[in-house]
Amino acid sequence: MMRNGGRLLVESLAALGATKAFGVPGESYLAVLDALHDTGGRLDFVLCRNEGGAAFMAAAWGKLTGSPGICMVTRGPGVTNASIGIHTAMQDSAPMLCFVGQVGTDMKGREAFQEIDYRAVFGTMAKWAVEIDRVERIPEILARAWVTATTGRPGPVVIALPEDMLTALTAAAPLAGPARIAEAAPAPAAVEEALALLAGASRPLILIGGCNWTGQGRTDLQTFAEASDIPVIAAFRYQDQFDNHSPVYAGEAGVGMPANVKRLVREADVILAINTRFGEMTTDGYTLLSVPVPSQTLIHVHGSDREIGKVYQPALGVPAGPNAFAAALRPVRGGWSDWRKQARAEWEAGFELGPQPSPVDMGLVTAHLREVLPEDAILTNGAGNFTVWPNKFFKFGPKARLLAPQSGAMGYGLPAAVAAKVAHPERTVVCFAGDGDFQMNCQELGTAMQAGAQPIVLILNNGIYGTIRAHQERTYPARVSGTSLENPDFTMLARAYGYHAERVERTEDFPAAFARALASRTGAVLDLDISPEALTPRQTLSQMRAAALAAKDRK
Repeated sequence: MMRNGGRLLVESLAALGATKAFGVPGESYLAVLDALHDTGGRLDFVLCRNEGGAAFMAAAWGKLTGSPGICMVTRGPGVTNASIGIHTAMQDSAPMLCFVGQVGTDMKGREAFQEIDYRAVFGTMAKWAVEIDRVERIPEILARAWVTATTGRPGPVVIALPEDMLTALTAAAPLAGPARIAEAAPAPAAVEEALALLAGASRPLILIGGCNWTGQGRTDLQTFAEASDIPVIAAFRYQDQFDNHSPVYAGEAGVGMPANVKRLVREADVILAINTRFGEMTTDGYTLLSVPVPSQTLIHVHGSDREIGKVYQPALGVPAGPNAFAAALRPVRGGWSDWRKQARAEWEAGFELGPQPSPVDMGLVTAHLREVLPEDAILTNGAGNFTVWPNKFFKFGPKARLLAPQSGAMGYGLPAAVAAKVAHPERTVVCFAGDGDFQMNCQELGTAMQAGAQPIVLILNNGIYGTIRAHQERTYPARVSGTSLENPDFTMLARAYGYHAERVERTEDFPAAFARALASRTGAVLDLDISPEALTPRQTLSQMRAAALAAKDRK
């Protein structure tokens, strides 16, 4: 049977297990769009409003499901818009395939209309960047891309599709299914050495990260940690990968890291790090462990040998997948019970908050959400000071999930919530967004409306770019420049997109408003009146400014 490249690509994707593709159409890949006309119900195209939103949705899909999120965009401006999601997928270690239309092969190298050298642009941003010049190689390269995106350290693959290649005919058969790649198992001797190092510790600590855990892998690790009475902390924005209700869970090592978590990392004598890449946020700017050789005895377990020793030289490096390694563990015991108890007690104490200086008190709002949200709720957020609420004041049980960008990308939260609702329409999905963060991708409310995948959006509206204002006040106190916002009426905007929408101006009004949001069949946007003073849970904007001015005077 003869078929063109677009049909060969789409049929192969469906065989691999792809069910949704997020994208914005372009004339450079019309053959792909034509083939998608015949795969409704098996492989659906989710029409997005901006390529950045589409790429965020694909990145979030990969993080949530463990299967590559599929993004389809056009050449030039399309893929440069999408680059923010590609970068986010890379920093999140989330599997993703981004297909990009390309100029015809007969025009390459002339700076043709919207031409880009994808290998040059995305060679360091993605896990792999490739261009398919011959139509018969589509199955080969697609199979490799799928494996590349999902194995080792998962990540994004960028695949350029020249327009004439997609329209060329071939007798090549589509893929029949994905390759079955067994997760790398640890060497038995390495497991024994790791257990011996832990058994000899006085203050052991487990650090976990990554999105490629299975349910069984998470259970195995929790069973080991609880039986061994070892505290567990999560890498930046991966706290949903371990049951926060477990007595051994002790917090998240991320941006705005609490003092008690910093102390745990600094004072631990043996750290078992599983599936984490040691990013800047998780290490507090690479200060909690000395570079390149930490004072702590480090056991680093990762599915990619390129991550082991990349920043920190471990006492023991174990190239193995997280689930296979967790399955190989058996309990160890030592005299560290008080260490674990203190770690847990300090994490629990972190939920104690005084009143917030704001018409809507987010401390009380988040406490209410902890009580009323279902156990399988999915929370999402972009970037900004507001993220402290879903990231530090919510307890993720074994069924709850968090979709939040390690890249610190504003605008991620709403597209991620749409992707989550597409993946799990029956689950409650709540997006936390600052007013600035929301406006980065608020047009994706239209995507949600058209796809019937409308989440609940909480806009923490304080009229400023909060994170930058905080840095500004600490560095240049009382010299506000470029951080104040004039916002539209968000409720009117949301209603135009078919959402239930309310402005919430008092804390006591939130529970009833949120109940109405939960009951809405068309999603909801709640615009919360937040004072700029409530910039952080434990320090007001005025206190920041006063402290900075006092320090300046002392100089």
